[in-house]
Amino acid sequence: MIWYLLYPLRGTTEAPVLSASHPLRRVLTRYGRYASRYAITTLLISAAVAAFLIYPLPFIYTSHVINGASPLPRHVWTAAQPLPYDNAANPDIVMRSIWVHSSYMQALSPDILLSALDLQDALLGDTRDFGPSRSFGLLPPNDPESPLTPAQRDAHHIVNGLTNQSWILQSPLLYWNCSRDRILADEDILATVNDKKNHTTPANITLRHSIVFSGKRFEDRRLLAADALVITLLYRTDSPVGRQWEAVARSLPVKMGDKWDIYPPSGNVSASQLYEFQFRPMSVQDSIILALAYTLSLVYFLQQVSKVRAVKSKLGLIATVVMQIIMSIAASFTICGVFKIDLSGIPRAAYPLVILSMSLEHILRLMDAVVRTPSGENTSSRIGSAFGETAPTALVSTVQNFLILLGLSYAVTPSVSAFCIFAAIAIVLDFLFLSSFFISVLSVDVRRMELGDALAREAMRRKLKARRPREHPSWAKRMLEGKIALSTRIAGTIVMISFVIIAQSHFFGGGDISQRLAHLYNGQDLEPNMSSLKASHLEDIHQARTPTSWLRLQDHDAAREIIRLIKPSAYSYIARVYEPLVFVKKGSNRVPMTKEPALLPAIYDFAHHQLRTFVFLDIVVVALLRLLVSYLLPEDETKAEELQDSSDQSNLCVKTLPGGHTLDIAMLAHSPGGFVLSVGLDRMIRLWDLNHRNKGPISNLEREIPVKFPVLAVAISEDSDWLAILSSDTVIFWNITTHVHGSSVVVETYNQKPESFFLEPTASSDIPRAVIVWRNGSALDVDPASRETRESTICLGLTCARPLLSKVGKHPRVSLVATSRNGDVHIMERNGLLWERRNLLSRRLASDEIHQVVTLSPLPYFLVSSKTDLHLISLDDGTTSWSFSVEEMRPRSLSCAFTCHRSPNASPLGLTSFTFSYLALGSGDCVVHTFTPQDEDDAICLQSIDDTGNSSGWCSWADAKERKKHIGNPGVWSLLSDGSTLGLRRRSRTEPRSQHGHQRQDISGVRSRTPSTRSREFGAFSCWELWRAAASDWDELDETTPLFSDEDAGQLVVCELGPSVRVGSTSVAFAYGNVIKLVTLSGHKPFDAGIEDVSHESSMNVPTRRRKMVATARPGAALG
Repeated sequence: MIWYLLYPLRGTTEAPVLSASHPLRRVLTRYGRYASRYAITTLLISAAVAAFLIYPLPFIYTSHVINGASPLPRHVWTAAQPLPYDNAANPDIVMRSIWVHSSYMQALSPDILLSALDLQDALLGDTRDFGPSRSFGLLPPNDPESPLTPAQRDAHHIVNGLTNQSWILQSPLLYWNCSRDRILADEDILATVNDKKNHTTPANITLRHSIVFSGKRFEDRRLLAADALVITLLYRTDSPVGRQWEAVARSLPVKMGDKWDIYPPSGNVSASQLYEFQFRPMSVQDSIILALAYTLSLVYFLQQVSKVRAVKSKLGLIATVVMQIIMSIAASFTICGVFKIDLSGIPRAAYPLVILSMSLEHILRLMDAVVRTPSGENTSSRIGSAFGETAPTALVSTVQNFLILLGLSYAVTPSVSAFCIFAAIAIVLDFLFLSSFFISVLSVDVRRMELGDALAREAMRRKLKARRPREHPSWAKRMLEGKIALSTRIAGTIVMISFVIIAQSHFFGGGDISQRLAHLYNGQDLEPNMSSLKASHLEDIHQARTPTSWLRLQDHDAAREIIRLIKPSAYSYIARVYEPLVFVKKGSNRVPMTKEPALLPAIYDFAHHQLRTFVFLDIVVVALLRLLVSYLLPEDETKAEELQDSSDQSNLCVKTLPGGHTLDIAMLAHSPGGFVLSVGLDRMIRLWDLNHRNKGPISNLEREIPVKFPVLAVAISEDSDWLAILSSDTVIFWNITTHVHGSSVVVETYNQKPESFFLEPTASSDIPRAVIVWRNGSALDVDPASRETRESTICLGLTCARPLLSKVGKHPRVSLVATSRNGDVHIMERNGLLWERRNLLSRRLASDEIHQVVTLSPLPYFLVSSKTDLHLISLDDGTTSWSFSVEEMRPRSLSCAFTCHRSPNASPLGLTSFTFSYLALGSGDCVVHTFTPQDEDDAICLQSIDDTGNSSGWCSWADAKERKKHIGNPGVWSLLSDGSTLGLRRRSRTEPRSQHGHQRQDISGVRSRTPSTRSREFGAFSCWELWRAAASDWDELDETTPLFSDEDAGQLVVCELGPSVRVGSTSVAFAYGNVIKLVTLSGHKPFDAGIEDVSHESSMNVPTRRRKMVATARPGAALG
């Protein structure tokens, strides 16, 4: 709601998303990461805290307020509240009382009981062996003003029939039936009072301790002492007994002034206040409203859970949510009971509703954020990042609702005020349990791989909806589906405020809140206090409880019993309550000898008698939960909270391929099957099989085949069966599977490097043919079977040429896309033995020379780029699908990665993500653009939306979300299959480094994972670092880590990096001097063979001049 109130200042109602570098988000992300990593410890601590708060609950609450415990909420609306002074309601009954005090907390002594009996007899006449039913049928006196005999008095008692002259007596002396002899014979007054706590009067009203005593002291749920005896007369407005009480009371100061200090001294009590006592069962309307609210909440929750397909056991998720809400509510009841907050005024069925509506908001947002995190990350990073994103909004929402409830508690009736305080405590506890219990359970579920596998599937899954006209749902429908912020951000607040208003209307009517707010604004007292007028007279006697607080403490069952007597068909009655006539025994010491306990007496009883049991059961609960977690996570428990999911360790695994070269590596090539071919300046050619644990070279090709150096280019087939080496005068073929030398075909190269060199599969032979594209615009086909060559002309002034492999039938089909200096784009296809132009884009696509082509194999699309333009072009018809807005880029620095929403051979074609990167010409930064659809179930349509038949489930390029990142001083980098960027760079000497093992967090929010030991001096090896930039919004996943953990011996000192190639979907091989550094994302399978995972430059060697140019980019800021 706060974001709607701030709309005039912010211009939007969306909750702000803190940047990854914001201190609050960093702290919350780190907490979420640690809570998830140490999930078992977090779960046990949260369970121990919950048991600590919940176990005392049955000892604190009871159904009767007679033993020092809190009253338990029922299925009724109850209240004992004053009405405004200007209220003109006619009272149903009048209440007068006398309070009899002796020394402080000594009211239960026999002499005080006897003295109180004398006062009672003086006011009412002889009450010995009180039994008014014996006077049934006795006629009243002829003169209404004449004194009443005991029999005439008893004839008006309500037990003899309800009339306008009826009266009721409530007195502690009824425990002894108002008999002096019984009081004197009683040897244990306290035992009698406690044994007869359920004793009833002749009117069938229970003589509860809360009614007949004031200022009670309890221990072990038994009454130990009382500060005052309370004798109360309830009578109808025309009752002669009431007139007699009032008349006699004025004469008592004269008759008994020598024994008692009387307040007020005149004995005339005129100050009064109208009170309303309610005991109203829930109406059918109340039940329908609550049932409808719970049903809507349940339906909404189940609907949202059904969308979270990343949860294997949805029943487990529902059980966790229900358990969290139960713990929050039960713990809140305990806290309110400890601090004497009376929650019995509102039906118990209403308490979970507000907490449920606000708790679901935070839980569903967290679950949605976890699903949206990259599935490749470890558990701690995903949950930590999701918590860091959603926790600030949840925290602000919790604080906002807490302040709203706290403010409303001052503007509503006491019963509703207590509910507001309960709800405020509950939402705070709910946020704390969300931050501990729910996170830990979620983490345990992920570790069991029930959620982890589903998350990975969800990240790759995009639902293709049925072909139907695109619908435009209404605002109301989108709100009910939870697709706009109103339904999730302010639904809980609306439910909370609405319920407070509804609850208030049960006591005073709907317009009372505005009146009370106006009174509060004008500085008026919200609650009329009838004791305030005479409070100064009672200050010296130090009453343990004031008359007003005593009145509010009255048991609601007593109100129900009185309602049943005076208004049998009603649920409330109005009483005119007069201030008590206070009698204090002369010579009494009213100074408190000990301070009264601040907490509820039941709390002290619990501490005295249940503490050992409580501690034992708390330990048992934690132990049982630990055994359950051990059963759910049986493998390697000792390391479950350490190495297996440590997000403080780097997510980048670095391995050095041993052996190989003595001088720098000049050329790299790889295949999807996990083979890497390296050519060094030492004239050695090495073939590496990265699928095996021992990643040494499997072949030294220069020893097994005659190779005339220099080597101009190398290539590996897509099925990883063959490789080809282009030397200065020969194309040499080698079988990787059998390690057999194939054909050697002589070609004329003039020692010039080709623009492109790749292997083309053929249907007529198992050995693919080699294709060489020269920079003069010609293409040379080399057939290993016939050892013949055929030359075709591509274009004049060729600037770039790349093959595009698309799957057609059993063998991939290869097209050739080339560009020329005049801006033409040539699309060539095989026609027999020659290359023929299928399409010519003769118009100029860019304002300057097109310098690069990046093919999107296996999709029939490719990118063409100039310094200032980037276009996506269809291979089939040559149309431009989309033009991207880019910064001025350096030539030949473009790379691309994408994921398809389903098989790339299906139609229509769509993408779930599309990422490209390049080197900015002016700043030298690596610029990464990532496009994703607006809806996670949609896909970016490569064709025009109209071409898909206006079907739903598609997103156009114009509607796609774009994220842009700048990475300063990038060095050498590659795009991984998930769109993240992995690079290796040399850190500038001026960049700050972490000291004493502390992590460095730069201004862009990138985590720097450095060794925990003391930092070494800036040396030849320590200056190199790996960096990774995630393609998603989760900047917390960006990181840097040193390339070397310590000074590796036997490696060359280099100033510039060699070439690099992406190997598989999550690995990059970097040529660092004479060794290959294989960097892989931790916890990922590095190689997924197949054409669907073709690297866009994998079929040929990477041009070294481009990589050297990239490596010399100027130093800049860190990851951004």
